[in-house]
Amino acid sequence: MDFNSSLRIAATGMHAQTARMRVIAENIANADSAGKAPGDEPYRRRVPTFQSHFDAEVGGRVVEIGKLANDMSDFTSRYEPGHPAADESGYVQYPNVNTLIETVDMREAQRSYEANLNVVTVTRQMLGRTLDLCAANFEDLIHGHFDPVQRRHQRL
Repeated sequence: MDFNSSLRIAATGMHAQTARMRVIAENIANADSAGKAPGDEPYRRRVPTFQSHFDAEVGGRVVEIGKLANDMSDFTSRYEPGHPAADESGYVQYPNVNTLIETVDMREAQRSYEANLNVVTVTRQMLGRTLDLCAANFEDLIHGHFDPVQRRHQRL
């Protein structure tokens, strides 16, 4: 696998985690969004899905965000008889979003993003070191002092 492939694979992971964080942020933003009238369904938590496939151009597996699935778990009911969306019993339906779970998911997505970013950083460092070595060998070649065995012993 070459440097470009490593960078592209890491970039697809970063893109997928960015999309995941966007969905989580939307869930958190709507955690208290009740319906506007009795019988209106509140916001429903959304969950991203991921798909990975082999990319022949890259020479490895890449990941991408798939469809967004609605979490079909039950809504939360709260007794708030004065709320405009309260039913005849005084209960209001609230989204099925647990902000604690969303916060943990956000942290996991951030760590996954950071792991991919570390791959990019290390790949760039390796590429820079490779270019430095090539430049040094090229300079020696131009000046007529190229001896790869001697050069290796000098670096050790």
